[in-house]
Amino acid sequence: MTDREGKLTIEGDLAVLRFERRLPYPVEAVWAAITDPQQRGQWLGETTIDAREGGRIEMIPDGPGVPTEHKKMTGRIRVWDPPRVFEHEWHQPILAETGSVRYELTPDGEGTVLRFTHRGLTPRDGQGFLPGTHAFFDRMEAYLAGEPLPDWATRYQEVARSKNGGTNHA
Repeated sequence: MTDREGKLTIEGDLAVLRFERRLPYPVEAVWAAITDPQQRGQWLGETTIDAREGGRIEMIPDGPGVPTEHKKMTGRIRVWDPPRVFEHEWHQPILAETGSVRYELTPDGEGTVLRFTHRGLTPRDGQGFLPGTHAFFDRMEAYLAGEPLPDWATRYQEVARSKNGGTNHA
């Protein structure tokens, strides 16, 4: 089961990270925050997107205190179905495995339900990605609300402390 705070489940040798958040913004606004490089750059990090199935994505997340060459993410876009589904590969030098990330947006009244899935993580990497992804989604929500963005590192630490032991083995 997924939730706002994120869930990490172990499936075989790999982990799956899932989030589900209800956002009080229209699907088009959430889609733009996730897929428009300029908007994404405000809350996540420098991003280049060739917006089509088979296109490329490159991103350097803000926040993690590691060298740029370790945190740079690249991948091919697997699904581009505006404004509903955006899925891409996730290649990152700091990770042992190549994964995939999927954003699914569903209208919910005047808001949107965002379902996010990150597959292909090792259990150890997944434990590190859970608080980091949570912190980035908190930043996205603040960005959409026009509020100051929370500091990524501070949010990471707060979430990591509260999630201690939050892994489910499937």
